[in-house]
Amino acid sequence: MTIRRAIAAAVLTMAAVAATRITGAAAAVAAGLPAADALPAGPRLVVDAPPALQGAAAQVRAAQARAFAGVMRLMGLADPGPPIRVRLEPEGTPLARAVPAWVAGFAAGREGVVVLFPARAPSYPDSSLDDLLRHEVAHVLAARAAGGRPLPRWFDEGLAMIAGGTWGVDDRARFLLELLVDRGEPLAGLDRRFAGGQRQVAGAYALAGAFVRDLVQRRGAEAPGRILAAVAAGAPFPDAFEAGAGLTLAAAEADFWRRSSLPRWLPLATSSTALWFGITLLALYAARRRRRRDAARRARWALEEELEEEPAGENTSNRR
Repeated sequence: MTIRRAIAAAVLTMAAVAATRITGAAAAVAAGLPAADALPAGPRLVVDAPPALQGAAAQVRAAQARAFAGVMRLMGLADPGPPIRVRLEPEGTPLARAVPAWVAGFAAGREGVVVLFPARAPSYPDSSLDDLLRHEVAHVLAARAAGGRPLPRWFDEGLAMIAGGTWGVDDRARFLLELLVDRGEPLAGLDRRFAGGQRQVAGAYALAGAFVRDLVQRRGAEAPGRILAAVAAGAPFPDAFEAGAGLTLAAAEADFWRRSSLPRWLPLATSSTALWFGITLLALYAARRRRRRDAARRARWALEEELEEEPAGENTSNRR
């Protein structure tokens, strides 16, 4: 089964189940501008998980709707729309086998469905299950903000990275590495890289996240929402980008690469050996921290499952 067919099958199955439980769109927020310290209510999550993943399901359910309020503001949304279905998938299932082992989750934005593989979290670009959840929910909210119209993959993934709060030391190191390897690759080329192997995808994430983060910093946090609104109104993406960002996509891209050129040549001006050594240490440190968090989380889930499966009347004195 191909990945595309597996995802489609999962979405159709979950949509059929959801039809009996989702009765309509969430209520709209009160009219008028929110107070300075007020944020729009986030989406409601409907979580489905097998018994073996109830520990992870509890963590997902514990995510408060307010945790996604910042994501909604980034997308320019006041109403989150209908509940988002979150399916936790264990390893060994047909869907898990159809998706590459380094993929920890995916979203079907227009269907309002998110699928997570908790055993694979954390996995770049997300540093925890919570980050992964925000990342994938962001895809659904971006699709809703765009009125279900298609978005360039690099823009969609860049938004999700910013929304997931995952831009950190690891991302900066990967971005610098991409600058050293690829000399200003066009953003349109990133969409092809997202369909490649793990190394290509990781690099595409770093570049897309860096560009969208730069867009927000230079054009304001409202720029993505304005772009998405223009897409929803029917504008082609280049026109929508210009309407929301105040300059053409080509000009923004050229300016981004021009301002990002200094780190590319920094190793030639100083010490390339030291820089590469530093990048390697950062990457190893990040990987080690992620492995430790992952091992601790799995151990906790295993203990919870063992306690749940233990017979209620068992006499502990008979254990060996």
